[in-house]
Amino acid sequence: MAIDHDELAGSLRTWRDRVTPAEAGLPDGGRRRAPGLRRQEVAQLAGLSVDYLARLEQGRATNPSPSVLAPLARALRLSDDERAHLFRVAGHAEPAQGSIKRHITPSVQRVLDRLTDTPVMVIDASWQCTTSNPLAYALAGDTSALPLRERNVAWTVFTQGPTRWLRTEAEERLLRLELVADLREARSRYPNDGLLAELVDDLLTVSAEFADLWEQRQDRQPNSGSMTFVHPEIGPITLDCDFFTVRDSDLRVIVLTAAPGSDAASQLDLLAAIGLQQFS
Repeated sequence: MAIDHDELAGSLRTWRDRVTPAEAGLPDGGRRRAPGLRRQEVAQLAGLSVDYLARLEQGRATNPSPSVLAPLARALRLSDDERAHLFRVAGHAEPAQGSIKRHITPSVQRVLDRLTDTPVMVIDASWQCTTSNPLAYALAGDTSALPLRERNVAWTVFTQGPTRWLRTEAEERLLRLELVADLREARSRYPNDGLLAELVDDLLTVSAEFADLWEQRQDRQPNSGSMTFVHPEIGPITLDCDFFTVRDSDLRVIVLTAAPGSDAASQLDLLAAIGLQQFS
């Protein structure tokens, strides 16, 4: 498919102008020539350089990749139809049938925006961490700049990657069974998803345990309803954990909460004050 430079540029400028700083969770920043976001704000939200975004908006950039378009769609809070339009005018096919829907819709983003006092994470059917709110990044570590593969929970667990998530031996066993069962189910539901296929193939290669569990075809078993994280400044924080599935997609919203007046609630208050700072 050929890229439509004029339509891509015009669409990006229109979408940027309609998103207010408040909707994007940003300070107003004083007087603005236009009501929407500044170019540097969109670039920051999407993880792009301001220069590259300027070239996209001026019709001078060639062949923007899906890895550029997806975070742009999220930063601009595009609907599913608008996201499909973005991909088409940028010269790419719409996400194929049989692929995981990873797009964070505006309604899901509003949920994240409003749940500011408790950690919230969003994962897809492959246990890929799609996004988190600031308190979740403060709790579990800011993974937003890591490569996609290193933001995948299954990959981190089976390759023993760095994590603040503390699990008992029993919890670890149940988690691994759950991950393999979920990936097997996802593989059957999304046969055309390249990222999912690569993840499974690579896990089968690098992890003998994953390969063994994959062949066993065991069902998932109930796991603990809580999660414990070891924060470098605050120490262990144990929170209640609930999963909510987003309608018409396999996105799952993980909400971590503490009972009012509990030690964990006090720790969350302290975490909110510390943010991403580390003092040691």
